[in-house]
Amino acid sequence: MVAVDRGRYTTLVEPGRQAARGREPRLVVAMKARELGRKGIVVGDRVALVGDVSGRPDTLARVVRVEPRTSMLRRSADDTDDTDGIERPVVANADQLVIVTALADPPPRPRMIDRILVAAFDAEIDPLLCLTKSDLAPPGELVALYEPLGVPHVVVHKGGSLDELRDHLRGRLSVLVGHSGVGKSTLVNALVPAANRAVAQVNAVTGRGRHTSTSAVALELPDGGWIIDTPGVRSFGLAHVSVETVLAGFPDLVEGTVHCPKGCTHLGDGCALDAWVAAGHADPARLESLRRLLSSREGGLDDTGA
Repeated sequence: MVAVDRGRYTTLVEPGRQAARGREPRLVVAMKARELGRKGIVVGDRVALVGDVSGRPDTLARVVRVEPRTSMLRRSADDTDDTDGIERPVVANADQLVIVTALADPPPRPRMIDRILVAAFDAEIDPLLCLTKSDLAPPGELVALYEPLGVPHVVVHKGGSLDELRDHLRGRLSVLVGHSGVGKSTLVNALVPAANRAVAQVNAVTGRGRHTSTSAVALELPDGGWIIDTPGVRSFGLAHVSVETVLAGFPDLVEGTVHCPKGCTHLGDGCALDAWVAAGHADPARLESLRRLLSSREGGLDDTGA
């Protein structure tokens, strides 16, 4: 699935093994078949089509099956006004989540990064921190904050080389997520010149960017691989993520929770992890990172958050 827009699904159909030699992949617009019921379809899904799959103008195929997913990046609705706690699918089948954040204009928001990292752990997707606008501020402080988590990073600025980022993206299905105004659309246009994603300036008074991308879209990279550009986010709900899911991202701390009281939140107040770390079994910075991520699950985060 390349794009979803108001009930129409743009799909990329590749020639089958028995297809005539030299036949090119084609874009086919489809609608969801009635038999799928309320089953959701999102960008990144692999689907089965029937009907007119020629891709000619004004033709419409039908999606009759969604293939099993290898991953699903989700966020909860607790970051919106309708706090119904319902999970919102973002993309399917991605194997890398690129967290795009500016080093300045707007300033980085570590709590937002933490929440997106938790979503990556939940989806079992490899995270990559992409720091933009390095010509405006140094990356050292933010990089040091995430070193204990072992999250890889790349540093870029407008007009600079993207070779290191391309190396991370090559051959993978990567989803780009970031706060509005961090330069995500500028990155996409540089990586895929034909993308033509809209770019807007950050408001000089509020430090906020406008939502220039209004829907998720998958774009093929010239050197191999795909990126999925998503609309800018101002919060990332995590009501669907359990404490155990976050803890699983810290295997060096799991054994230390054996003696925790039942229902322990691992945020302090009798948590056995304090004694475990004090005894030298794990790095204190790792426990601090775990608690920072666990704290990030509590409640929503608006666009003024740190």
